[in-house]
Amino acid sequence: LGQLQPELYRPGASEDPAGVTGRGGGGGGDSSGDPPRSNPPPCGRLALALGYWYGSQQLVVRVLRARDLPAKDANGFSDPYVRIYLLPDRKKKYQTKVHRKTLNPDFDETFTFGVPLAELPARRLHFSVYDFDRFSRHDLIGQVVVEDLLEATEKGLEVPVWRDIAEGSG
Repeated sequence: LGQLQPELYRPGASEDPAGVTGRGGGGGGDSSGDPPRSNPPPCGRLALALGYWYGSQQLVVRVLRARDLPAKDANGFSDPYVRIYLLPDRKKKYQTKVHRKTLNPDFDETFTFGVPLAELPARRLHFSVYDFDRFSRHDLIGQVVVEDLLEATEKGLEVPVWRDIAEGSG
């Protein structure tokens, strides 16, 4: 489970020390009168790199590493692995190797999807981070969705991009 943050429970603490309610971009206040909603904390971070090989029309995906994953096993660790789908069709799926007893795995695996350049703007990459369980259903740790693949591939395979892992829902 998550960690307690005592500073959030102090009486009279009118400031938001973690910046939880101040996230987001648009200006202006909320006129609905509802209290501000806080985003759930991330379930760690995932480093990946994307590139595009124009000659063979291949989207190249490198899953580099994950950091600060939550412990899902009784031993205080997880056995993480990542599944990658190219949305919207989900026809082709890839999966990294399972890394045993770690909360900070180094995957460093590369996968390719055959995608014409014209289709890249309409596609999204979906990364699901799981905890491997030998005798029961694998636990979903969280997920990352990368949109606007055309822009995301411009940095190339040598530049890691870090994304927060959003808590999974099933």
